[in-house]
Amino acid sequence: DFVSLYQDFENFYTRNLYMRIRDNWNRPICSVPGARVDIMERQSHDYNWSFKYTGNVIKDVINMGSYNYLGFARNTGPCQEAAAQVLEEYGVGVCSTRQEIGNLDKHEELEKLVASFLGVEAAMAYGMGFATNSMNIPALVSKGCLILSDELNHASLVLGARLSGATIRVFKHNSEFVVKSTLALGMEGSIVRLPEVIALKKKYKAYLYLDEAHSIGALGPTGRGVVDYFGLDPEDVDIMMGTFTKSFGASGGYIGGKKALIDYLRTHSHSAVYATSLSPPVVEQIVTSMKCIMGQDGTTLVPVLFLKRGPYDQNDESILRAVFPRNHSKGLLSLASR
Repeated sequence: DFVSLYQDFENFYTRNLYMRIRDNWNRPICSVPGARVDIMERQSHDYNWSFKYTGNVIKDVINMGSYNYLGFARNTGPCQEAAAQVLEEYGVGVCSTRQEIGNLDKHEELEKLVASFLGVEAAMAYGMGFATNSMNIPALVSKGCLILSDELNHASLVLGARLSGATIRVFKHNSEFVVKSTLALGMEGSIVRLPEVIALKKKYKAYLYLDEAHSIGALGPTGRGVVDYFGLDPEDVDIMMGTFTKSFGASGGYIGGKKALIDYLRTHSHSAVYATSLSPPVVEQIVTSMKCIMGQDGTTLVPVLFLKRGPYDQNDESILRAVFPRNHSKGLLSLASR
């Protein structure tokens, strides 16, 4: 017998459905990736198997596919002015690792600010959010350890867990089994049931690794993520991970926690020892945007969308207008939390 031409729905979808609408994805952007973008027009004469650019540009397309939650990914404003100044002083690349001659005063400033923002003893910044998970988890757990992971966890968490050599048990997304989880939830926009996780983490003497790539900066009364949203103590989370690619409009990631943990990662994490340091202008973008969220920039404007734990209240819009004068709230989008 011949092997089946179509073995599963994914193959059928790719061949017969996705190819017909493929032009809706991966369209090259030729402007700042802000709330509105300019995209390059292209045509296909072979049912989207290949594309040819027309030379025209489609202007002011509404960007609904970005995680630029707070609007910091732009080319004007205090963050960009500060980044441009640092670019003149430090240049673009560091050309070394933090362990050699790539440790700048800007990196130290950023890590102290992140630790203060999170309410933890220390923090370390990394040049890539994906590697913050995939390269640090193997430094924390190994063969003989048990990781319980949500089925919708990000690929970086999945890869890090696999590279660690630890035993992995996967549970259904946000299910009752989450009470024994050691990794925070996936990317479906749902919020981890953190109070329950912390309660049972204490009961079972487990370690909690919380991934706040999407929630940090944009969730909670002061923008400090899920811990802030539930009004919990940061001390109850052993390892706080997040990225600078969403709310801060930059790149990279961080790990926060006890000083002993961070000191250990500085010498044992592949991402810390072998990866090139964060670009100075990117560091300044993060520092400036984080200070804005913290209210340290001399303003009272905290660009955080109020998210209630119940249904949407019609008064929310009036509250936002009062908190965000001059239509600042227009740049805010809803968020997802891992």
